[in-house]
Parts: sequence; structure tokens; C-alpha cells
Amino acid sequence: MTTSLSAGAPARTGQPARRADRIGRGLDGLAASHARAAAALLALCLLLFLPGQISLQPMDRDEPRFAQASKQMLESGDLVDIRFQGEARHKKPVGIYWAQAAAVAAGEALGVPEARTQIALYRLPSLIGAAASVLLAYWAGLAFLPRRGALLAAALYGACLMLSAEAHLAKTDALLAACATASLGALARAWLGRGQRLGLPVLAAFWLGLALGILVKGPMVPLFVALPAAFLSWKAGSARWLGALRPLPGLALVLLIVAPWFAAIAWKSGGAFYAEAVGHDMLGKIGGAAERHGAPPGAYALAVFATFWPGAVFAAMSLPFAWRERRGDAVAFVIAAVLPAWLIFEAVPTKLPHYVLPLLPWLAVLTVLALNAGALDPRRRGARAAALLLPAIPLALTLGLCAFGWRIDGHRIPFAALPLLGGACILAALGWRAFARGMPERALVLGILASCLLGPGVLGVAQRQLPGLKVSPRLAALRDRLPCPNPQVASLGYREPSLVFLIGTDLALLPDGAAAKAFLDAGGCRLLFIEARQREDFNAAWPVSRAAPAPLADIEGFNLNTGRRVFVTAYAVAP
Repeated sequence: MTTSLSAGAPARTGQPARRADRIGRGLDGLAASHARAAAALLALCLLLFLPGQISLQPMDRDEPRFAQASKQMLESGDLVDIRFQGEARHKKPVGIYWAQAAAVAAGEALGVPEARTQIALYRLPSLIGAAASVLLAYWAGLAFLPRRGALLAAALYGACLMLSAEAHLAKTDALLAACATASLGALARAWLGRGQRLGLPVLAAFWLGLALGILVKGPMVPLFVALPAAFLSWKAGSARWLGALRPLPGLALVLLIVAPWFAAIAWKSGGAFYAEAVGHDMLGKIGGAAERHGAPPGAYALAVFATFWPGAVFAAMSLPFAWRERRGDAVAFVIAAVLPAWLIFEAVPTKLPHYVLPLLPWLAVLTVLALNAGALDPRRRGARAAALLLPAIPLALTLGLCAFGWRIDGHRIPFAALPLLGGACILAALGWRAFARGMPERALVLGILASCLLGPGVLGVAQRQLPGLKVSPRLAALRDRLPCPNPQVASLGYREPSLVFLIGTDLALLPDGAAAKAFLDAGGCRLLFIEARQREDFNAAWPVSRAAPAPLADIEGFNLNTGRRVFVTAYAVAP
């Protein structure tokens, strides 16, 4: 390869070269110091992750389950047991619930109105975790790349669609990614600097990432660390290099942090937490497709082209480079960090796209390593055609949102989002053209800029114009139409956790039409929701001489979790 191509500079002269030089000078300016690079990445995160935090409805089903359990911690004052209404939620450790409860308590202290039903407060740990994972990806990248390359790798990871989605969801995965990136970044320094003493910040990143990761999602961060540690120890013929991480005091610190809660929940639940979390949740996902989330091996390899957009297609082009350089320490670490865990996830029947999120920073590092080596070459067979995925993803999202609004949501088109979505398509197309002309670095930067329009366009603007997605918020808003305060609320058929979160812990989820009739007959101020499939049973519960009350409202929408339309009728009685 030529030197200019290896450095990501344009292969042609003239105006395209001058434009590419401006991008190169811009990267040089942003990478002039660590403080400037960190500030640029933080600005990128705020631009990508803030839009939609307040307006995006609670996304069924996992997000409102986590948020509701955190809310109940505040209501009960019990910071050990985890519950969703009256049901024990023994699936994940307590870390995310503590973080969410703390965020909501801070919101209440600052005077946020109705803080406990403001989903944006519960999303704060995910927002912070996502931004922290990007900054940590930059820190980790510095072990492999100069400052400019680490900045580009971290930005490429920060711009990916999966991280932006997780930053908007009150779940574990954004925090998990931050913990895993911290520990793996420290492990990389131990590997690349074998024989050298590690500083306290590196040791703290490794062991605190491990401890907090255990509190957030149990064995996942230890798994992400143990697999590359074992692989690299086999490659080196010895595990002595791990001694630089100070295992004995480090493990003591981890136990000091995690043991109190694990002991408390074992005592309080009588061992039920471990039976559910390990025996049912974890082993259930390994043994079969839990909660209908099954897919064949290879599903992640296909899904990553959307979830890791805009970097995925360039990461795929980097694989031949990774194979050629597999004996080098830097590429060997990246392979060890990604490949074993990826193969395990492909083999496990239960598959969800976010499972591989902690591996994506390392794909970004590999991509920039390949870029610097001149391996992202448009002259390779099929490279230009593969790079068409860069504009294809935003174009598909734009057309899909318009088609959804037209067909499912009453002939609505999210017109306000079209300038952002169209701009993302144009920038992505320019990125493809830059790659085809031999300017891969320019293509990466244009892809990142396209993501800066696409994410806010979808999550910040388009979803606000599609009320069909907001079934639970529209149902909860019906309480304000009643002439009496604080009505008792029940639901038959429609049992989404988002409704429990928005209505309150005391929402009654009824078993049949007879129970629904009894609920309305109990007197007082009452609001009842009947899903369409249960309406016949509800009507049959009323005697011929006394029909059901007239409906208050009919709500029609689309349930993203089940992939089907939903029709809910509301009934109300007042004193």
C-alpha cells in the first residue's frame, strides 16, 4: 500500500484532497491533547444520547421492569430485595437498581415533578454508562494507537446504533459496557506492557470494573476478562504477566465490594435468588431460547452490520488484516477480547443484539489499526459493494419509519424528522463515495457525522410523531379525564410492564372478565382497561338486564415487543 493510503489520506489530488485534508486537520486539532479529545467525545455522546431521553416512552418489556423494581425500592425502603409488584425479581444483581434509585432520589431532592414516574431519571445511569464507555474506549485505545487513532476508534464506537439505543434504555447493558471496557483496557495494558509495573489508575480500572460489573450483571465482566486472559496466557506459554494486576489485593477489593449484598440477598431470599438467577435465568438461556429470543448461530454476525453501523462494514474489511497480523501482540489481544466471547454468544440459543455490545469497542480499535496499516482498500474485490451498507442502513431506517407511520399509525409521516434522516442518508452516501475514491478515513468520519443526525432523528424526533407506539402513556393519560382524583386502576389482557410503571405499583392485573366486572362493581372511582382479545369475556360477565358501562375511550397502537397491533378499551366509573 502507498503511504498516503495507509495514513487515510486521499489517493487523488484537487478539491477532494483539500476536503479530506480539512477532515484530517480537524482530527489533528481534536487530538491535540487528551483533554480536547475527551471533550470532543463527551460532546459527541451528548449529541447522540440526549435527544429522546424524556420523550421516548418506557420501552417494553425489560426497561419498565427494571424501572418499576427500582421505584419499589424507593417505595419500600428495602435496598436488598428486588421486586416487580408482588413478584420477586431474582434475575440480575442489585447494581442497576441502586443506580436508578439513586438517580430518582436525586431528582426528587432537586424538585423534579412526579420524579418516580419520569422514565428519563431511571435512564440516567445508562446515559452516564454509555458516555463513560466511550471515554474508556478512548483510554483503552491509547494502549494500541496514537491519540488521533484512539479518538477515531472511540468515536466510531460511540456512534454505533446499539450504544445509542442502550443509552436510551433503563437497563444494565450500557453500564455493563463501561465496566467491561475499563477492565479490558487495563488487561490490555498488562499484556502489551509485560514486565512493566502498572500504575494505580490501571489497577483501579481493572478491579473496580470487575466488581461493579458483577453487581450490575453477575458473571459477564469476569467472563469477558477471563476468556482473553486464558487465550493470551496460552499464547505466551505462561500466565505470569497477569501478576502485574496484583491479583490478591484486587480480589480482596472485589469481595469487599460485592460480598455484602450477595450475602444479604442469600439470607433474605433463602437462596431463591441464586436458584432463579443461575438455575433459571442464566442456564435457561444457555439451554434454550429464553422468552422467544432464539436465533441460529451466525445471527450476531449478520445483526452487527446494523447494530455496529457505521463501523461494521469497515470492521468486516479489517478481518483479513487481523488474520495476517494475528501473531502481533496488539492484534492478538483484540482477537482474544472478541472472538472467544463472540463464539460463545453465537452458540448459545438465546440471542439478543445487545449481548455483544461490550465487544464493539475492540472491533473499533481493530478497524483503526487496519486503517493505519492501509488495509481498508477500496480496490479489494467487493469492497466498494460492501461499503454500500454505509448509506443503506439510514436509507432503510428512513423508509421503514415512513412506511410504519403510513400503514400502522393512521397515515402519519414523521415529517419533522425527515431533514435529519435525509441529511444522514446524504452524509452516509458521501462517506461511501469517499471510500470508493480511496479515502477510508474520510469515510469513517462521514459515517460518524451521519450517525449524529440519524440517532437524534429517530429517537429524538421521529418517535414523538408516532403516537401509535405510545400505547401505555396514552392509557395512563386517561386518568386525567376522570372527574375524581386518584382512581383505582386495573387491566385485563394488556399487561405490559410500562403500564405498571406509569400507573403505579398497585395496578391490578385481572385474570378474567368476571374479575373485571367485580372491579367496576366495587364502587368508588375506578378505571379499567380491556384488551380486545378479552372484550368478549368481559361483556359475557354482565347479565342481560345490565350491560357493561359505555366505554370511556378506545386506544389503538402497535406493540413493538410482540410485533402486532393492540386495541384497548377503557371503562370508568365514578361516585
